[in-house]
Amino acid sequence: MSRVKYIIARLFLFILLLTAPNALFANFDFNANCLRAYQNIFELKLNTAKALIANEKKVNPNNAIIPLLENYIDYFHLLTTESKSDFDQLKDNKSKRLDQIEGDDKSSPYYLYAQAEINLQWALIRGRYGEYFTAAREIKKANGLLQENTKKFPGFHLNSKGLGVINAFLGNLPDGMLKSTLATFGVKGNLQAGMNMLDNLAENLPKSTYEPFYEEVVFYYVFVLNDIAHSPSAYQKTMKYTSRMADSSLLKAYLQASVCAKTGHNAEAIQILQNRPSGNYYTAFPYLDLLLGTAMLNKLDVSSASYFNKFLQQNKGVNYIKDANLHLAWVSLLKGDTGAYSAFVSKVKNNGYLYQEKDKQALNEANAPVPDVTLLKARLLFDGGYDAKGLAILSGQKAEDFTVGRDRTEYYYRLGRLNDDLGKDDAALSNYQLAISNGKQLKYYFAANAALQMGKVYERQKNIAKAKESFNTAIQMKNHEYESSIETQAKAGLNRIK
Repeated sequence: MSRVKYIIARLFLFILLLTAPNALFANFDFNANCLRAYQNIFELKLNTAKALIANEKKVNPNNAIIPLLENYIDYFHLLTTESKSDFDQLKDNKSKRLDQIEGDDKSSPYYLYAQAEINLQWALIRGRYGEYFTAAREIKKANGLLQENTKKFPGFHLNSKGLGVINAFLGNLPDGMLKSTLATFGVKGNLQAGMNMLDNLAENLPKSTYEPFYEEVVFYYVFVLNDIAHSPSAYQKTMKYTSRMADSSLLKAYLQASVCAKTGHNAEAIQILQNRPSGNYYTAFPYLDLLLGTAMLNKLDVSSASYFNKFLQQNKGVNYIKDANLHLAWVSLLKGDTGAYSAFVSKVKNNGYLYQEKDKQALNEANAPVPDVTLLKARLLFDGGYDAKGLAILSGQKAEDFTVGRDRTEYYYRLGRLNDDLGKDDAALSNYQLAISNGKQLKYYFAANAALQMGKVYERQKNIAKAKESFNTAIQMKNHEYESSIETQAKAGLNRIK
């Protein structure tokens, strides 16, 4: 189907939705102009969307869909720029937009839905900057609004989008300030229930009059699969559901590349990022250069430095600065330039912020001893899915070649991960156990994650007793890197095998 026919078909479906009984409301008019703005937002053409919204304000200034669309623009602007100063400036827009909506048509399914969406979007952004108490209140508010809207309009399928995200997010939330605050508010979630809601929408929306909202559903579903559930089907489902999105969508490129990079499909990630749509129509998205640099480095390509430098030059946000400099330090180490390595490690320590987990881990690694180059190569190759090459690098080594403590523990851990990925369960389990024995008293994540991965191997083998024992071992280890994330995944494992 040509792009023109595709757009016409989408508009026709959407007009059917708007003209259905009880669906057309004077104050919530998701008309063709608003639909075009919405579509441009989800291709990350934010300036085009702004122009369309400005036109809507002129011809239909009381349209209560406008504040919702404007909130989408703020949301994606903050996601792509990572700008804390813009966040501090824009977050006051939330209450103004809610005030605009609250005076409108209460008989519309968009009335409660739009308020819930605005609350949820700001909650997800606030969580990136540590505003956990306010984020918890917004999640509680969004959840209540969507529950109420579901009772009032059970046929309004978009309610399941927000409820799916909330259930998945809360159902796998690591212990911490946000989780404890939400527990105080009495808000709980269920990861599997949330995933089922989103999967059902992604599967069935294209067959319904709600098809224009498909890209948004897929955006949230990929986030849940990849970043919350760490689902083994994240790659397959992401590529399946994003295939329907237009190739002109920069968001599509981001979603596909992100899941490819995290699931060992490294060459595919590089290809997608190198061929991503570009031009003045698209909002700036410096993170994509960081992602491309990381994928290039995962195949030990030291030319990846140009992408890390490009990210640092173009980035106006606060996140991933330490992470980018750590990767540049690794490039220097692979090139044998220890002086440049030390200079970049100094930048990791002194530049950037600590909002994101990746930046916190970068600082941990900068404060640790210089990594062993052989282990670093094995680590990068594993991250890229080049398991055979990684194993070949380690095959010429033995445990005694590495100092007792961190390096020897990592040696066993890397052997475990590589053999695990290659389907060599016995070798994987043996090395995971050695990593636990050597590293259980250390602050590094190797031992705890080895226990977590052992649990997953035993789970795959249907050895429930051993899986339970391994997951509990991971939970019992404390005061190490990634403690919250590893413990959350181990608890999710225990829930799966109940």
